[in-house]
This record gives sequence, structure tokens and C-alpha cells, in this order.
Amino acid sequence: MTVEFINPSELSQGTYSHVAVVTGGRTLFVSGQVAMDATGKVVGSTFAEQCEQVFRNLGIALAAGGAQFHHIVKMNVYVRDLTSARVKTLRGIRQTHFGTHQPASTLVGTTALVHEDLMLEIEVVAVVD
Repeated sequence: MTVEFINPSELSQGTYSHVAVVTGGRTLFVSGQVAMDATGKVVGSTFAEQCEQVFRNLGIALAAGGAQFHHIVKMNVYVRDLTSARVKTLRGIRQTHFGTHQPASTLVGTTALVHEDLMLEIEVVAVVD
């Protein structure tokens, strides 16, 4: 399997890649993860706490499919009541899990998620050998 991340110089540069090209490998589609524990209880009353729980849940889901964060090729993030402060927090926590890995990504601000106490949801696509 090969993965090539492409960032054309004519497009803005950020903490993500504009294009991910995957050849071969097994593809995992991970459902949107939210800040809930195994019992369905919402974890965290701050955006940062919920963000940490979402990434913890993503790690668990990825591992169940034999993948890790560096296998992610596409990430969709949905943030309720999106602000620049929330973007900054998200980027900082994301970097602790991704390091320099920059999959193709989309960030969407929304007014609501599946539960009124949830602040974000993240779904990913990962590819492993």
C-alpha cells in the first residue's frame, strides 16, 4: 500500500493535506466518534475535555480495525458553535495524536449534534496494509 499526500502550492497551506492518494491496502471507515464513554455517558464539560475523549475513542476504534492515527487519510470534524478558540484547541490536541501527519481534512461548524451536551464529532477513513 502507498499513500501520497499532496498540497498544491496554489492552495492554502495548513495542518492538513488537500489530497490523499491511496493505492492498495485495506480501508477502514470509522463512524463519527463523540465524547461518550462505553456506558454512553458524556465525558467532559469543556471543549478540551471532550476533544480528548473523542480522540481517545478514535484511537480505540482505529485499533479495533488494526489501524493507528498515522493510517488516517481523511478526517471530517463537526464542531458545535465553532469559534477560533475551539479551532485552536482542536488543532493542539489533534497534533498530540497526529504529530506531523496531515491527512485530508474537513472542519464544519454546526448548531447541533446528536446530544445537546456534545461539542464535537469526528469521523475518519484510514488505510492499512
